[in-house]
Amino acid sequence: MLKKNIYFLIAIFLVFCSMTSFAQDKSAQTSVSEKLLLKFDLPPAVLVASPDGTHVAYATRAEGKEFVIVDGREQKRYDGIGSNIVFSPDSKHFAYRVQSGNKQLIVVDGKEGKHYDSVGSNIVFSPDSQRIAYAARIGKKCFAVIDGQEGKYYEGGIGSNFVFSPDSKHLAYGVLSEGRQFVVVDEKEGKHYYGIGNNIVFSSDGNRVAYLAKSDKKAFWVVDGREGKQYDDVGIDFFFSPNSQQFAYIARSADKWFAVVNEKEGKYYDGVGDHILFSPDSSRVAYQVQSEKKRFLIVGGQEGKGYERIGSSIVFSPDSKHVAYIAQSANKKFMVVIDGKEEKPYDNIGHGSLIFSPDSKHLAYGAQSGEKRFVVVDGKEKKHYDGVGSRTLVFSPDSKFLAYVAQAENKQIAVINEKEIDKYDAIVSLGAGAFIFDAGNLHFLAFKEKSIYVVKIKIN
Repeated sequence: MLKKNIYFLIAIFLVFCSMTSFAQDKSAQTSVSEKLLLKFDLPPAVLVASPDGTHVAYATRAEGKEFVIVDGREQKRYDGIGSNIVFSPDSKHFAYRVQSGNKQLIVVDGKEGKHYDSVGSNIVFSPDSQRIAYAARIGKKCFAVIDGQEGKYYEGGIGSNFVFSPDSKHLAYGVLSEGRQFVVVDEKEGKHYYGIGNNIVFSSDGNRVAYLAKSDKKAFWVVDGREGKQYDDVGIDFFFSPNSQQFAYIARSADKWFAVVNEKEGKYYDGVGDHILFSPDSSRVAYQVQSEKKRFLIVGGQEGKGYERIGSSIVFSPDSKHVAYIAQSANKKFMVVIDGKEEKPYDNIGHGSLIFSPDSKHLAYGAQSGEKRFVVVDGKEKKHYDGVGSRTLVFSPDSKFLAYVAQAENKQIAVINEKEIDKYDAIVSLGAGAFIFDAGNLHFLAFKEKSIYVVKIKIN
C-alpha cells in the first residue's frame, strides 16, 4: 500500500525567529452564521481544504479498505490511498492517488484514470484548473501523463516537479535518461546536462522559463534555452520580475557570494540570502547579505544598517514605495524595519506575519513580549493572547479590516478588527492563510465537536 502520513492542516501558530475604517481602529460590526460541512464518523489520516475554503476532503480507513470523503460524501474504496489529496486552484476539482491490487492510478473528481505499475506522488493542476499532470511507470519505462495523454517513454525517471506556466499554456518537467538530465517544455527536450535543479520557473506572462543546470564542475541557470555564465555554485532559486522583463539569482565565485540581476553581477559578500525580491512595479530589487559577521538589506543597490540577523520575511508594499523586514539587534531583540526606520523591539516577531494592506497605508505583524503574543498594526499593539497565527494575518481587499487567528485557553479565535468571533477547537489553514474575503463578507473553516463548519461573517 501507499505510504500514509497523518496530519491536520490547521492554522499554524506563531513560529518565531530565534533570530480605520481601519484608521479609526473600530471593531467590525458583524453577523455570524455557521454551516455544518462534515462530521467525522471515522478518524481522518489526511485532511485537505479547498483554496476557497468551501470544501474539505479527507482519507480514512474502514473494514480493511481506504477511501476519501469529500464534503461528507464517501468515494470508492481502495487497497490504499496516497498521502496527497489535491484540489484545483478554482476549488471545483479534486484528485488523489490510489492503490488497486498491484496497480496504482489517479482519481480525478471520482473518475479513475488508467492503471499503471506506479504513479508519482505529485499531482499538479494548471492555474486555470483545466489541466492536470503527473508521472507514471510501466515496467522500466517512465513518462508524464498530461491531460490523460502519455508522453514520451524514458528509461530513467521523471522529476517530481511538474510546473505549468501562469497562463496554463505551457508545462515543464525534468527527466533522467541515459545518465543525463534535461528539462522538457511542451514535450520538447532541452539540452542534456550532468544535472539539473528541481526548480523550474516560468515568468508571470508565461513566455519565459528558467532552470538550473550543472556541468561536471560548474553550475549555471538556463534562461529561455540560453546558458548563463558558469559559476562555482548558484542558488537553487530563480526570480523573474513581475513584468517578466528582468530576472535575478545568487551565485558564488570562490568563497564570495553575490546577486546576479539581468546578468550583471553585484558586489561580492561573505554570504547572500536565498531570496531575492522584486518590487511589484519591477523597479527595485531587495535581498539580504552578510559581511564581517553583520547582515544588512540591499534595496535598489543601497546597503542598509547592519544587524545581527535579518529574517527571510522581506516585503514591498503593493505600491512599491515601501519595504519592510525583520531584524535582530545586538541585544537579541527583534524589530520591524520599514524604509530604514526601526519600530519597537520585541522578544520575537512572527515569521511570515509581516504584511502591508492592499492600499499600502498599513503594516501589520505578530509579535511576542514575555509569554504573550499579539498583533502590531501601524506600530500599535493589539490585545495580548497565548498565541497568534503568524501566517493567518490578512487585510480585506479595501484595506478596512484585518483578520487573524488567536489562541486562548487551548481554543482558537477568529479576530476581525479586534472583534472576537467565537472560539473553536481549531481554524483550518487554507494554504495562503485562514480567511477568505469575498464581496464584503469573510468565511473560514473551523473544527468544533468533531465536525468542520463553514463560518460566514457579514461585515457591516
